[in-house]
Amino acid sequence: MLILPAIDIRGGKCVRLRQGDYAQETIYSEDPVAVARGFVEQGAEWIHIVDLDGAKAGQPVNLDIVEQIVKATSAKVELGGGIRNLETATQVLNRGIARVILGSRLVSNRAESADLFHALGDQAVAGIDARNGMVSVVGWTEDSELGSLDLARELEEAGARRFIVTDIATDGMLSGPNLAMLAEFSGALTGHVIASGGVSSLEDLKSINAIQPPIEGAIVGKAIYEGRLTVQQAIEAVS
Repeated sequence: MLILPAIDIRGGKCVRLRQGDYAQETIYSEDPVAVARGFVEQGAEWIHIVDLDGAKAGQPVNLDIVEQIVKATSAKVELGGGIRNLETATQVLNRGIARVILGSRLVSNRAESADLFHALGDQAVAGIDARNGMVSVVGWTEDSELGSLDLARELEEAGARRFIVTDIATDGMLSGPNLAMLAEFSGALTGHVIASGGVSSLEDLKSINAIQPPIEGAIVGKAIYEGRLTVQQAIEAVS
C-alpha cells in the first residue's frame, strides 16, 4: 500500500485543519517546500497536497509553492483545491504536477465531470469527501443531498479510475479511520481507492492495508506532524 504524506497549504504555510474547519487551524511550518523535502528523504514517492485557499476561492491560489515542491523533490505530487474545469486542470498539470483531484465540480456538474475524466485519464482523481455518508463540497463548507457512494458509482461510470475517500468526521482528529466506509467503497468500485482521514498510528495503517479488496494508498497528515509516526515508519509498516 502506498503512503501519501499530506501537505495542506493556506496562506503559503503548511497547516492542518480539524474536520475541515478553517477556524480550527494549526500552523506546522512556514516552509511547505522544506516539509516536502523531509518527506522524500524518508522515502515518500507521492505527496498529497491540498490548496486550502484554492478550495474556497474556486481556483488554485498556492500553485507557485506547489511547483516549487515539484522542482525541489523527486516525489510525484497530486493536488486538490479549486480545480473545477479542464482549463485549470491542464494549467496545473503543465506545472509538473502528476495528477489533479476533482471535488466540488463533480457534484455541481456531473456531465462536465465525465468530459474531464475522459480527457485526463489517470491524471484525474475523484475526491469523495463525505460527512455522515453524504457528499460535502466547497472546501467542506457545504453539505449536499447526494450519497457519497452513489456519487462514486456515477463517476466510475463516467470514467473515473481512482478515488480519494475522506470521512470528514475523522479528518484531523487522530481518532482512527472509518474502516467500514473504506471497505464499502473498495468492495463497490472497480477503480483504485485511496484512504484519507483519521490515521493516528501504525496500527491504523495496518488495518487499512488489511482491507479486501485492497486499498491502493493511505494519506497521512496530522499523525506525522504530531510525531505519532514518521513517513519512513509508515512505509515500513505496510510494506
